[in-house]
Amino acid sequence: MEQDNPLISVIVNCHNGDRYLKESVQSIFDQTYKNWEIIFWDNLSTDNSQSIIQKFDQKKIKYFKSEKFMNLYDARNNAISKSAGSFISFLDTDDWWNKDKLQKQVNLFKKDDGLGLVYSNCYIFNEKNKKSKIFVKNKLPEGEVTQKLLNNYVVGLLTILIRKEIFQKYKFNKNYNIIGDFDFVIKLSMKSRFASIDEPLAYYRKHKKNLSDTSFELYISEIKEWIRINEESFKKNGYSLNNQKFLLRKLQIKKFLKKIIYFYK
Repeated sequence: MEQDNPLISVIVNCHNGDRYLKESVQSIFDQTYKNWEIIFWDNLSTDNSQSIIQKFDQKKIKYFKSEKFMNLYDARNNAISKSAGSFISFLDTDDWWNKDKLQKQVNLFKKDDGLGLVYSNCYIFNEKNKKSKIFVKNKLPEGEVTQKLLNNYVVGLLTILIRKEIFQKYKFNKNYNIIGDFDFVIKLSMKSRFASIDEPLAYYRKHKKNLSDTSFELYISEIKEWIRINEESFKKNGYSLNNQKFLLRKLQIKKFLKKIIYFYK
């Protein structure tokens, strides 16, 4: 039974995420694939998140509350350590899934037991105008994808399904606040084959909180540091970080222009 329908642990990290939490969690309960558990990691929320999650069937939910506030990727690692599933998936409190997301991904693992990760396309949902657009219009890369992802990173954390055993070898780097999933997925791609589903199976909600100036500054800082730390080792393995350097320059120019616009307001 477990082999045919493996348990999936869905990691939901939450810090004051009550605004969209009900819709997000409901999309897990609505999955056509039924053998899953939710690992709900409450990172010291002070809003109504706990009361909202307690309204759902508690047989499917393991609730944990941090003793202290944690960096996001430290919290993700801690949540994974509490999971019982053979597979891990992630859904943040402002995003949601299509009902057949898990089933379609499990089907690919059944066909190829050599896969390490399956991901899909997604929609970007603009909270302001309530409109959605597809994230990637072209075919998603699969197989050995490291350089392709370095050239154009298209793996949304909310779209992945991954073998739990991988986290016994690798973890998220808890020093990152924003690019921890990018760092993890790129390094995993050097060791494991990926499969992709071109169909959008999830919705990423774009709103003011995830576009803050503070996050933008931190993103630039983390990308810059990531290139500095990894460039030499990636070069030795035959990979180029030129596109990451180009991205960093674009971000730095955008930062400069934002300051100019603010100055002349």
